[in-house]
Amino acid sequence: MATAQRPIRLQVTPQVLPDSIDLSYYGKKNPWIAAGEVVGLNLGIWAIDRYIQKAEYAYINAHTIKRNFKRGFVWDNDQMGTNMFLHPYHGNLYFNSARSNGFNFWQSGLFALGGSAMWEFFMENEYPSTNDIIATPIGGMALGELTYRASDIVLKDDATGWERFGREAAAFLITPTRGLTRIINGDAWRHRATTGRQFGIPNVAIEFSAGMRSIELKDELFDEGTGGVMQFNLEYGDRFEVASTPLPYDYFALNAELNIQKSQPVLGQLNIAGRLLSKELLDKYSTSMSIGMYQHFDYYDSDTISDVSGKVPYKLGVPASVGAGLMFRDIERGFFAFDAYLHANGIGLGAILSDYYNVDNRNYNLASGFSLKGGANLVFRRELLSLAASYEYYRLFTWDGYPRDIDWETVNPHTLDAQGDRSVASFGVFSARANIKLWRRLYATVHFSHYLRSTHYHFHPSVHSSTYALRLMLSYKL
Repeated sequence: MATAQRPIRLQVTPQVLPDSIDLSYYGKKNPWIAAGEVVGLNLGIWAIDRYIQKAEYAYINAHTIKRNFKRGFVWDNDQMGTNMFLHPYHGNLYFNSARSNGFNFWQSGLFALGGSAMWEFFMENEYPSTNDIIATPIGGMALGELTYRASDIVLKDDATGWERFGREAAAFLITPTRGLTRIINGDAWRHRATTGRQFGIPNVAIEFSAGMRSIELKDELFDEGTGGVMQFNLEYGDRFEVASTPLPYDYFALNAELNIQKSQPVLGQLNIAGRLLSKELLDKYSTSMSIGMYQHFDYYDSDTISDVSGKVPYKLGVPASVGAGLMFRDIERGFFAFDAYLHANGIGLGAILSDYYNVDNRNYNLASGFSLKGGANLVFRRELLSLAASYEYYRLFTWDGYPRDIDWETVNPHTLDAQGDRSVASFGVFSARANIKLWRRLYATVHFSHYLRSTHYHFHPSVHSSTYALRLMLSYKL
């Protein structure tokens, strides 16, 4: 089966629809428990920051709260990993406090917004963050629904003994606040006649890859590094199957890359595309086509490869993005199958590496704009060989900059209210991948990527950056 995300897709288990008994049982709303978990989560994290880590920002009182309300929101200067990933992850915990207490996708998003607002105004002595109040709830909805559905596959209420313990523990790790909810209401050990899965057993395909990655920054100096790499790809649901009552994230795709290299961040890449709405345009024996609205979460991170040039190749974070997607598939004809996809998205909040803005912990510009994504896959002889190519283009605009005559020696990074350098930036990611079957579910994988960044600054010279990465891996498909 060929799809627009994974050229060769092997199902884990046959699809099973959810039981109406489970939908009724877990569909009951518990607003007080949900709100209590959100408030308790914020108080618990604040207590750790204040009394264990003794973080300066955690020393709060009535004066700091009043000042926060009086001043309002500013753009903060935290690291990109904090702003573009950890805050959305925090939002995912708020989201699942509500999701695991009977609230739907959209309602749970309001709890994530409320939890973020509570933290920004009450739990820090720094001004509320504009980018956090956007990234935390919206990015949290993407990560939250993904982890909620992933934990639903693991849970099994009719299991007992060590199997039950292992499943509950795994679900807790995937979705901590759902695990907490199950402990509070007793579902973690309550034996039921049905599985408790609210989504049954969905159509799921998983791929693990591991190997070596070589990355090179094309510069006036030769700057390259080599290290280990792991990739995890998950595809949930069928983009061409439109249910009579479609739900957000009935279909989603996840691509993640982890670096095992001293000079590089552990999380090098994370892409999520979750379908919110969809409609079939064509459904025939030989071809299928659908159009839909998708939520996107994109994250690309790198660091200085070596001391040769001392330059960071690229950074991009897009926690708040939504747009339209078109999918086309031509099922197997003879010995090959073909599919393609195209997305056009608006970006409410994004971040991209800056060559000049370096304030406190931030070396990137905050921005908004749009993105275009397209790709195609070709599979030969069913599962023997696949070729895939894709291209992502991001156009980001930073309009709220700092004064041209700013005195950086006297700047307070906690009160400076700027997105970064006034600029227009482009970031393109070209990717080509080949899989060839070695034995049963084991494949040899060659994966090449080219990252091209071009930024035009208002007050500084323009900068262009080109980076190449080559991965040689073994892939196991479930």
